[in-house]
Amino acid sequence: MNIPFINKKIASQKEILLQHPLYEKVKTIADLHQFLENHVYAVWDFMSLLKALQNKLTCTTTPWFASQNPETRYLINEIVLAEESDLTLDGKRLSHFEMYVDAMKNCGAQTLELEAFLQTVVDTKNIFVAIKQSNLHPKIKAFLDFTFRIIEEGKTHKIAAAFTFGREDLIPNMFTEILKNFQQNFPEIDLSKLIYYFERHIELDADEHGPMAMQMIVELCQDDEQKWKDVEEISILALEKRIGLWDAIEEKIESKLELV
Repeated sequence: MNIPFINKKIASQKEILLQHPLYEKVKTIADLHQFLENHVYAVWDFMSLLKALQNKLTCTTTPWFASQNPETRYLINEIVLAEESDLTLDGKRLSHFEMYVDAMKNCGAQTLELEAFLQTVVDTKNIFVAIKQSNLHPKIKAFLDFTFRIIEEGKTHKIAAAFTFGREDLIPNMFTEILKNFQQNFPEIDLSKLIYYFERHIELDADEHGPMAMQMIVELCQDDEQKWKDVEEISILALEKRIGLWDAIEEKIESKLELV
């Protein structure tokens, strides 16, 4: 097995995501807010996948010892640098999650539910309890639960599979065009930070992080047939959970419309 083989196996799930009807449902500012307020959980748990990989592939404890594979050490540290400390539109340093939340606030989306959920994570000291106790859509709960189950299992190649194939390049360029059209049609709403976030994310995924993540998979799996099979299985599951997330957001937008 190899990367082209995995890409072939997950092609149908990726196509469902890229052609998902959700994109056509985001027509008003209220719809956009609904999208952001639910998609933000995918931005947040992505950071946990990232840090789980850094913990596995580099030395993050003392005394320090060189990790086993210098190549994967470099790859993950490069990705962490940009994802955790990127330049914002106004020249500050923030993680991509913080940039996203800032962009949400800037365009009027609510963050209270997110903040309450994160506080529950802190208070319970148990991510699975926090997910279960939350008022999130069941499919968003399933999405988060899957992520943290993979992290808890602790198999580096599986975490890398969810990180690489379950997340990279899954928001099409047309979504950025949707945002730009929003900005033209609703000039009273400032979407500059949001557009910057998505353009930056797409740019990094295509030019740097995507190829780096693929190389990381190759380094981790080498010629181990079982690891490649695990990567295939986890990648398909991760994409199915992502489809569930998109379904959940679409349902929430439609349910709001029925109330109007």
